[in-house]
Amino acid sequence: MVSPHNNWERLVRAILQRERLRQSGQGHGRTSSGIAGAVPPSLGRATNVEAILQAADDIQSEDPNVARILCEQAYSMAQNLDPNSDGRGVLQFKTGLMSVIKQKLAKRDGAGIDRDHDVERLWEFYQLYKRRHRVDDIQREEQKWLESGTFSANLGDLEIRSSEMRKVFATLRALIEVMEALSKDAAPDGVGRIIMEELRRLKKSDAALSGELTPYNIVPLEAPSLTNAIGFFPEVRGAISAIRYTFRKLPADFEISGQRDVDMFDLLEYVFGFQKDNARNQRENVVLTIANAQTRLGIPVGVDPIDEKAINEVFLKVLDNYMKWCRYLRIRLVWNSLEAINRDRKLFFVSLYFLIWGEAANVRFLPECICYIFHHMGKELDAILDHEEAYRAASCIIGENSVSFLQQIICPIYETMAAEAAAINNGKTAHSAWRSYDDFNEYFWSPACFELGWPMKRNSSFLLKPIKRKRTGKSSFVEHRTFLHLYRSFHRMWIFLVVMFQALTIVAFNRGKSNLDVFKTVLSIGPTFAIMNFIESSLDVLLTFGAYTTARGMAISRLVIRFFWWGLSSVFVTYCYMKVLEERNKQSPESFYFRIYILVLGVYAGIRIVFALLLKFPACHTLSEMSDQSFFQFFKWIYQERYFVGRGLYEKTTDYLRYVLFWLVIFSCKFAFTYFLQIKPLVRPTKIIVDLRFLNYSWHDLISENNHNTLTIASLWAPVVAIYLMDIHIWYTILSAIVGGVMGARARLGEIRSIEMVHKRFESFPEAFVKNLVSSQTKRIPFNRQSSQVSQDNKKTSAVKFSPFWNEIIKSLREEDYISNREMDLLSMPSNTGSLTLVQWPLFLLSSKILLAVDLALDCKDRQEDLWSRICRDEYMAYAVQECYYSVEKILYSLVDGEGGVWVEKIFREINRSMDEGSLLVTISLKKLQLVLQRFTALTGLLIRNDPNLSQGAAKAMYDVYEVVTHDLVAIDLRDHLDTWNILARARNEGRLFSRIKWPKDPEIMEQIKRLHLLLTVKDSAANIPKNLEARRRLEFFTNSLFMDMPPAKPVSQMMPFSVFTPYYSETVLYSSSDLRVENEDGISILFYLQKIFPDEWENFLERIDGGATEDAELQERHSLELRFWASYRGQTLARTVRGMMYYRRALMLQSYLEWRSPGEEDYSQAKLPTTEGFGLSREARAQADLKFTYVVSCQIYGQQKQRKAPEAADIALLLQRNEALRVAFIHMEESSATDGTLSKEFYSKLTKADIHGKDQEIYSIKLPGDPKLGEGKPENQNHAIIFTRGDAVQTIDMNQDNYLEEAMKMRNLLEEFRGNHGLRPPTILGVREHVFTGSVSSLALFMSNQETSFVTLGQRVLANPLKVRMHYGHPDVFDRIFHISRGGISKASRVINISEDIYAGFNSTLRQGNITHHEYFQVGKGRDVGLNQIALFEGKVAGGNGEQVLSRDVYRLGQLFDFFRMLSFYFTTVGYYACTMMTVLTVYVFLYGRAYLAFSGLDRGIQREARLLVPMIMGFILELGLLKAVFSFITMQLQLCSVFFTFSLGTKTHYFGRTILHGGAKYRATGRGFVVRHIRFAENYRLYSRSHFIKALEVALLLIVYIAYGYAEGGAVSYILLTLSSWFLVISWLFAPYIFNPSGFEWQKTVEDFDDWTSWLLYKGGVGVKGDNSWESWWVEEQMHIQTLRGRILETILSLRFFMFQYGIVYKLHLTGKDTSLAIYGFSWIVLIGIVMIFKIFTFSTKKSTNFQLIIRFMQGVTSLGLIAALCLLVAFTELSIPDLFASILAFIPTGWAIICLAITWKSIVRTLGLWESVREFARMYDAGMGMIIFAPVAVLSWFPFVSTFQSRLLFNQAFSRGLEISIILAGNKANVQA
Repeated sequence: MVSPHNNWERLVRAILQRERLRQSGQGHGRTSSGIAGAVPPSLGRATNVEAILQAADDIQSEDPNVARILCEQAYSMAQNLDPNSDGRGVLQFKTGLMSVIKQKLAKRDGAGIDRDHDVERLWEFYQLYKRRHRVDDIQREEQKWLESGTFSANLGDLEIRSSEMRKVFATLRALIEVMEALSKDAAPDGVGRIIMEELRRLKKSDAALSGELTPYNIVPLEAPSLTNAIGFFPEVRGAISAIRYTFRKLPADFEISGQRDVDMFDLLEYVFGFQKDNARNQRENVVLTIANAQTRLGIPVGVDPIDEKAINEVFLKVLDNYMKWCRYLRIRLVWNSLEAINRDRKLFFVSLYFLIWGEAANVRFLPECICYIFHHMGKELDAILDHEEAYRAASCIIGENSVSFLQQIICPIYETMAAEAAAINNGKTAHSAWRSYDDFNEYFWSPACFELGWPMKRNSSFLLKPIKRKRTGKSSFVEHRTFLHLYRSFHRMWIFLVVMFQALTIVAFNRGKSNLDVFKTVLSIGPTFAIMNFIESSLDVLLTFGAYTTARGMAISRLVIRFFWWGLSSVFVTYCYMKVLEERNKQSPESFYFRIYILVLGVYAGIRIVFALLLKFPACHTLSEMSDQSFFQFFKWIYQERYFVGRGLYEKTTDYLRYVLFWLVIFSCKFAFTYFLQIKPLVRPTKIIVDLRFLNYSWHDLISENNHNTLTIASLWAPVVAIYLMDIHIWYTILSAIVGGVMGARARLGEIRSIEMVHKRFESFPEAFVKNLVSSQTKRIPFNRQSSQVSQDNKKTSAVKFSPFWNEIIKSLREEDYISNREMDLLSMPSNTGSLTLVQWPLFLLSSKILLAVDLALDCKDRQEDLWSRICRDEYMAYAVQECYYSVEKILYSLVDGEGGVWVEKIFREINRSMDEGSLLVTISLKKLQLVLQRFTALTGLLIRNDPNLSQGAAKAMYDVYEVVTHDLVAIDLRDHLDTWNILARARNEGRLFSRIKWPKDPEIMEQIKRLHLLLTVKDSAANIPKNLEARRRLEFFTNSLFMDMPPAKPVSQMMPFSVFTPYYSETVLYSSSDLRVENEDGISILFYLQKIFPDEWENFLERIDGGATEDAELQERHSLELRFWASYRGQTLARTVRGMMYYRRALMLQSYLEWRSPGEEDYSQAKLPTTEGFGLSREARAQADLKFTYVVSCQIYGQQKQRKAPEAADIALLLQRNEALRVAFIHMEESSATDGTLSKEFYSKLTKADIHGKDQEIYSIKLPGDPKLGEGKPENQNHAIIFTRGDAVQTIDMNQDNYLEEAMKMRNLLEEFRGNHGLRPPTILGVREHVFTGSVSSLALFMSNQETSFVTLGQRVLANPLKVRMHYGHPDVFDRIFHISRGGISKASRVINISEDIYAGFNSTLRQGNITHHEYFQVGKGRDVGLNQIALFEGKVAGGNGEQVLSRDVYRLGQLFDFFRMLSFYFTTVGYYACTMMTVLTVYVFLYGRAYLAFSGLDRGIQREARLLVPMIMGFILELGLLKAVFSFITMQLQLCSVFFTFSLGTKTHYFGRTILHGGAKYRATGRGFVVRHIRFAENYRLYSRSHFIKALEVALLLIVYIAYGYAEGGAVSYILLTLSSWFLVISWLFAPYIFNPSGFEWQKTVEDFDDWTSWLLYKGGVGVKGDNSWESWWVEEQMHIQTLRGRILETILSLRFFMFQYGIVYKLHLTGKDTSLAIYGFSWIVLIGIVMIFKIFTFSTKKSTNFQLIIRFMQGVTSLGLIAALCLLVAFTELSIPDLFASILAFIPTGWAIICLAITWKSIVRTLGLWESVREFARMYDAGMGMIIFAPVAVLSWFPFVSTFQSRLLFNQAFSRGLEISIILAGNKANVQA
């Protein structure tokens, strides 16, 4: 057996090997940790064992003996902490550590060890280590720094060595701890005394050690830090001073963490028992909030550091919701008035609120509950502050003199919420049966909440836990699952539409006449209006069931009053109107009732108009708020319910008029269309049909025949009504597209839409950039202003400020591998800080311009002015010529002196003089210019090599320049003069002329030489630079955005601080090497795929990592980590998101660096200004960026991932190492066993960062009351981590997003929008546009990209303005952080109902008087699903979420409280969109079932002949219009079958939206975000789409077949085609889209494999544990899970009855039945059906169940077969039964069989009881097999033809083809050919 020692040695070797691999770029990339990496968590948390072992690793090479001493001490500590080795991994650790110690001892070659001298050896090493690393010097510098508050000049090297310094301090800390432990046993008079004195001195003065090693988040508050400058900004120091508190004494035994003064948080911690880490977290939060509020004021920090205005601003904003809550409940605030409390009290209240919020856990979703807690704790605090000494708060006391806020206040509430959440049954329990977060919160919307008491009564109804089968009672709203919510929430819209339809129909039937009779008929809308309002009030009464026992009495009273009011009104108005009709019919001159009726309607209409104006019209709203008349308030209350939320939902008058005008235009179009094209054409046919008395029905009609052909009329009008209710959304779509387009054009969107336009307008970019994006305080630009000419000054200044930013953008593009090194050189812009007087533009604008100018000069035969005029036609050519000329002059002056300098001066003086005189063409010979440039190019070619050894060659090249200029270029007169000039002639004769040159050393000259050489040598045009499409798009958008309206940029120090927040669960962080290499079934790996999809980026990557390695194997070995990141940055990974978001910090550091804000320094000389290259190393810039920006990734299960050593944990840790400002929050769970053996779990919210060794360093650990996941996962994940965010704004970013440096530079501008004028209220959410970066992967991805882009740009543009109903639709919106955290957070989390958690943040913000805007000058990248299955799952999730929204209280309140027009906008852009989508599909059903009715009843022909209907054409047109939404915006993509995709998408949305409202079942559907190039199996597609698309498509197909078989169309085939074309298109789209858009969907080999897989799945028997993916039976059972409730079963039963219509209709159409229409015929058909079923059972009877009767069974099957054939032959021969009748019978019985299966599934328990379940299952299997074969057959046939597969690949991957890629080879997996 292998010993533990050997095992440990193997483990150590493996660890060291892994670390070597990581350092060389392989593995997951954690930094070296050696022995320290194996410390068990139980030891690491309680001791510093890990730090001591890390120190031992670090000093092993310096002194192995000291390393051994540290290891032995670590072992002693581990033994003392866990002597029995009970903890997980402790025994193995201790055994292994002892093995390592023995190894260290063995290496001493047998020399003895005197452990008595260990402490002396340690002391000697400690002193030596301090001297070697200058620790005392650093401490002295720190003391000076602390005293002066300025950075010392000689600490510049520490900026670079800050991480090394921290490591030194960490090692010292470990040495000190071990010395302290060993010194206890040392002689007190020897080294022990010296050590004790050193320890005492350190504890008093050594702030550096503690400051560098104490964990902190952003501001080192516990102890000062030398490497972090943030604590020395005046505003931060002022904020720390502001929270300092010394007025009330704390007990002596109260421990103060760190080296700081007592502050307010210590007092609050002592009084209320807040957790220490909660206090530490909120202390930093408050300090940063106050500091940033101070800087925004722009007031210099003086004697009183923090201005009162800053304190007031924070106080009012943080406690704004509390103050509104108190006003609503009419209770007194904790303070009497704002003026009555001093700044300390204000800060106490702010700190108390944040501490309550920071420890509230799930109670944070209950903002008014937090107000209640704050209200009572604020009173307690107020009383305590009035006493001399602090004492414990009574409400939080537990035990003897101990307090815990968590245990006493939060836990009782949490436990009640957890009990309710446990009763949900994983989301299956009805919403009406349990209390959601909203129900708990709304308890505090009533003064009755104070019955809860303080301390809270545990027997209160609020804290009552649910008892099984007994409801606890909802608050005021119950989410019953019914479609009726659509009517209840938006009843005003439905009433308006019905009343208008009624009025238009009446007018149409009266031929448009306008007389008194018609007017009286139109007045029938009065009863309609009253009755529909009564229906709504009845629904209020019904749907509030479940809340009557707990709802507010006033709310119940209002329901009852409204119910009786509308009930009586309906009766009275209807009665009056009936009397009016009687008067009209009698033609009586008396009009008594008519007058009463008019009076009643008039008075009511007047009252409604008055209340509408007072409550909805902005100008009158203030008046209504001011009125205190109880009579007025009563009617106002009846008119509109009063909630805590939803008050004041009105907009500015101008905004109101804008969206009213928008809807008036829509109504004009809609009602004109409805009247002239829908209603009017049907008036005459309807009248004729009603009057027809003798129509021959071909079936047994039960309703219509003797009732004016009622069903016939209904079948004609039903589609018209359906379209009428739905087509308003089409008109909305058309108008919003027009308005959005106009607004986009006005906003200057799309002005720069090509790289050519970027080139043309580049000259204007610097000025626009400086105007918008550069702060007025930018000082750190080295710029010699005196050298600029006046005319060039503005352009030059702008160029100087623009160039560092532009170059950083270009550099980022290079780092991302979008451009090559050459492109980077050409795109980069010179600094323009030299002495050249003109602007130097990037070379891509000037390339080849010199050569073209030379060609112009060679062809010139005119004057100098004409030549210059021709050159100036291209402004960049003029710039190039001027720059070339001035650069040549400057370079020559710098190279030569003496006689050479005289020659240069003479030449340029003569040329300048001739240019001034206009005689340049006389002075020089333009024909020789080319020769001169060749010689000069040779000279610069030598100089750019920067090798002084080439000076001799350069001198010769210089002489060649002299020769060609003197003897070829200049005119003869000047040439003779130069030749005979004595000074030159003598030098030339003596060989001194240009015999040597001054080699250039000035960086400016070297830059000019390099640039001039490129100017002269780059011959090809740069018109296609950059080549990469993504780089082009980014530059185009960025440069375009410079000309759009945006607020000017504030200095970084004064900008609004913000956080970025990303929730993460278990998605891909970083592709591993194996992920990249592993091949799919087609032989394609991710890396291979990416190389072919992004070939230019792959080439740029190879160039960036220093060429050479082009083979994958070589790359994997040498550059594994870089390769993994390159691939991950092209997927939808967390690594990509983190890189993108950290660009914010990079941009802020650059901007801050150029603004040069350093504490204590105000004057900056030109000489001190460094280049921008080092901005990332500047402590000031880093500190300023950290003050303004925080990035928190909430990795919910990171703790679990670390415990099980998942690769995701290592990858997250790697991201932490690479990004020092990144913070990771996660939920940590600890299990512990109680004395009684029960296992208890404790949960913690933790925040970590990377420490100096690259390992996770815990910053905060805040205990939670229990498992935080009570509701939906994502919002709960966000909620637990939001306490770690900072700043005034928070941007929510999903983990499939990206960001760009150039966009990050505009974040300052975007945040200023919070202070902009955007209506009555300041913005609370800033919406920004997204760019979908997955659009180039495939055609499907392009469709999704275009759809998404349309919504996030044009759609949201219109929603924000003029409609004012933009909500939060997901990421990347920017929230007002303080506003939202004090109002419930940035999402809602109740289980299932809040499945679409994001949009509820928008609902909540709007209801709480927020304002949501949209801004399009800023964009963030976004990944979308790229495969059809992924897209369908995503759309299913969103549609299901919208189904849940229909039931929600938020939608109900917005629908009720918005004014009428804003309510319409809200409806049609949220749940109404999905309702209209469903109506579109239902319209097809209604129309086709209507046609089927006419066909079956035989009325088609008779009606057509009698009424001469235009119905077919009208219906065809209207139906096409109904599908207009699927094709409206996508005409350009028709060739790629986008309309097939969008029609298919229509079905997805309809299915999931409808099913969710009917049965529930909405859930988060993981779509996966990988690269989709794999082929999806036929069976997988069938499982996913069978119930949502295939069945419905086959039903429509059956209806169409019935119509073609039995219907009548007067126009024949043409009419039929026009009428049913769109329906057939829908059928084909729904049946075959999954296979059309399936890669390799028509490849023969794949088709064969699919068929085998399909049949195996279909025939495989299910069982316990068998999943639906493997067995049809298991899948079939899973598909029935949504039918849970009795209500659902009844609804399913009603819906299933429609299938019986086919059999009822067809049986009367058979030749066999002739003209007989008796019911007996239908009854006989059921006998035949039963017979067929019996025969089927005989043939499918399993012989396994009847082994004893096999012979009998076979005999019966044979006899039955013969009998069946004989019976059919006899029937055909001797009766009227025909062969078509047989097919018709099949057509009739198939739907009936499906109806029976549906009913059997619905009433499953009854069918099981009858013993028929097995038979039902086999029938269902047969149906699925049949449907599968119908779909599979065309796919198989098309697969025979190879060109179909090629065409499909072209169709799917057109974008890739356009980039020259062989995608078909990729799909085929033919890697060898591609690589060859």
